[in-house]
Amino acid sequence: MKFPHEKPELLPPDLLLNAYAEGIFPMAMESGEIGWFSPDPRGIIPLDARFHIPHGLKRTLRKAPFEIRFDTSFREVMQGCAERKMTWISGLIVASYGRLFDLGFGHSVEAWQEGRLVGGLYGIAIGGVFFGESMFSRVTDASKVCLVALVERLRASGFTLLDTQWTTQHLETFGAEEISRREYLKLLRHSVGLAVAF
Repeated sequence: MKFPHEKPELLPPDLLLNAYAEGIFPMAMESGEIGWFSPDPRGIIPLDARFHIPHGLKRTLRKAPFEIRFDTSFREVMQGCAERKMTWISGLIVASYGRLFDLGFGHSVEAWQEGRLVGGLYGIAIGGVFFGESMFSRVTDASKVCLVALVERLRASGFTLLDTQWTTQHLETFGAEEISRREYLKLLRHSVGLAVAF
């Protein structure tokens, strides 16, 4: 598989999907070039009982402060995720993943409040794997509530792997853990072949 480094007009959908199926994902670099990554160790959030909802967030969930929607504003969620000083989400990435959304592989979970998008996350679904890409919040806990909604949707749909690429302290509060690339690729090969739908 050949990966482009210079900035093309669009990353071809087949290239992206094949890369994800092999455990590889792109990020835009400061230079504008595209870098391809396959971390070792790899971050995942278990979809079983190890998934943990922090106590404070449980109180927020009981109040139900947000309307949660799926796939109604995918590109807007990507733009929200890109609104930070340092971002790997370039215009090329937005366009390329927007195309994957049009093809049914890209998905967003959105938190709405009084008709305004206040947080969300997006990723790519292939078989029984959801590859989480990024999240953002404009209101406290909005992205966290979206993550809980995502896990609930994945469990209900029969997904077996939630890939976070790397782990962060934020994700670790939900039970995120690191596994070796070898173990990850074994899980990936099994999960991408599952006939489930987001």
